[in-house]
Parts: sequence; C-alpha cells; structure tokens
Amino acid sequence: MDTMLFTERNGMRSPIKSTENISSEMYALLLDCCKKYQENLAYKFPEFCPDGSEICGMDIEKFINNLLYDIPTLYGLNIREICEPQINCFSNNKNLDYDQFALLDYIEYFAQNIQDIVNRKWHDYFSHNELRFKENFDSNPKIFEEFQNEINEIFTKTGLLYTLTNNKIIERTIDNEVLTNGIVKQVENIEEDGLKSLLQEAIKLHRSPKPEQNYNAVEKIWDALERLKTYNGPNKKCSLKEILNKVANGNKAFIELFDNEFIALTNIGNNFRIRHHETDKTDINDNKYYDYLFNRCMSLIALVIQYL
Repeated sequence: MDTMLFTERNGMRSPIKSTENISSEMYALLLDCCKKYQENLAYKFPEFCPDGSEICGMDIEKFINNLLYDIPTLYGLNIREICEPQINCFSNNKNLDYDQFALLDYIEYFAQNIQDIVNRKWHDYFSHNELRFKENFDSNPKIFEEFQNEINEIFTKTGLLYTLTNNKIIERTIDNEVLTNGIVKQVENIEEDGLKSLLQEAIKLHRSPKPEQNYNAVEKIWDALERLKTYNGPNKKCSLKEILNKVANGNKAFIELFDNEFIALTNIGNNFRIRHHETDKTDINDNKYYDYLFNRCMSLIALVIQYL
C-alpha cells in the first residue's frame, strides 16, 4: 500500500468525495491496471513463439474476438479496440462514449481468469519471454490477490463505491450500510427455504453495481418481509404474534415497538411503488432512497432472524 503523503498525514487534504460514477480519469486507471495483467491470461489466448510451441504472450486479436461476445459494450465505434477515454488537456470535454459497467465486467473477467505464471524464460533470438503455466490451474491463484488489492486500492483512492470481493465479483460499497457479512451468514442458516431464497436474492441485487437493480432489491426484501410474517404458519396474524413475543421475550413495550415497525414497513410497501404499481402509489426517484428503504427493512429482518 502507498505511503501517506505530507498533506494526507497532516490533515491538509480535502476528503475524497464518494461516488458510483466512473470518470474518464478513473476509467483510465482501472483499464491500465488490467493491461498490466494481460500476460496472466495468455494461456487462454496464447501467442506462440515462431520456433516452437512455447507461449510468448497474449494473442490480442483472439482476446478481442472473444470479448466482443462476452462484453460487447466494452467497445466503442471501433469494434477492434476497447473503448478508452481520451483525456485531452486542451479540451473541456474529457468524457467520450464509454460504458462504465462494461469496465466492471472487464475487471471481473480478469479476476475470474488470471492464472499464475510459474516460469519466464528469456528468448534472446526473438527478444521475448516464454511463459509457463501450470497444467492444472488453481481456483485461487496467488496473482488474483495481487490484482484484487491493486483494483481495490484504485477504488479506495478515487472514492469509487465498489469492491472486488474474494468471490471475484464487484459489489457496491454502500454508505451507512446495515448489511454486514454477519447478517449474510445468518441468512444462510435460515431453515425456511423460501425466506432464505428471497433474502439471498435481495442481498445480491442490493450489492449489484448497476443502479437499476436497486428497485429490484427493495421489491425482493419487501417480499421477504411478507414471507417472514408467515414463518410460523399460514395465518399471518397468529404467526406474527408468535414472532413478536419471541423477539421481545414477552416484554409488552418491545412487542409494541416491533409491531409498530412491522406496520410501518407494511404501509411503506403498500403506499410506495415497491410491490404495487397502481397509479396512486408514490414513485421512488432517488437511488439513495432505495438504499435507505432496503437498510430499514433489513434492520428489522436481521433482528428477527436471530430468534427464529
């Protein structure tokens, strides 16, 4: 990790503004990082040494032909080159047409496919390295951790609200987040398959980098809330009464508190465009509202599932 510089150490630097929008400068940093690891994908798209069968690098044409189908929006008007914003210091228009989510796909592609190069042998005549890879590839190669750390350092220093996880996928990093890995593990231990499935899908959608998934995440977690009410049987009123008594340990004040929260969340689900789409429902037009609603609903569910 980079050493902190003078202005950082002495609190003289303005805080980094968090964002989910990848600027052209950020895009260039992330793309350059991926380029550094191209040789680690050479086993998939090998360019062979002219005088033998050893791999000497990546065949870029094969690589591009493959990604034209895997990540088609990674390319601009020139379909033979990955879209790369041109940052021109003489122009105020630094952003050319590029798809920031295609770049996130690209990073995931590297994360899921890079492999360790176990040997490099310099070939004097052709002035290139000959590369050796393991015959049986590792599911968690050492090079992945190096790549992951470098990508996440760029996310952190630029204020981008993303994380490349150990599962080799990119998830959103959400400010004031309720959802923790501890809650995720509790969800995995839920015995009722329907509730567990709804919560797992809601979590997956909530963590997706794509803004359009925020609505789907909130819809799913409200579905989970309704399913939770019938955890102890199909009679919703009786089942919820049993749940509230168990969570509150029979304390009337807490039974009333948690019952009011269930009622409040039910009303939100009915009055806003979450589970119902009639014209009298209130639209949610700010993605930050979706995060708030998800976290509020998850807070109650996370509490309750500890007592199930």
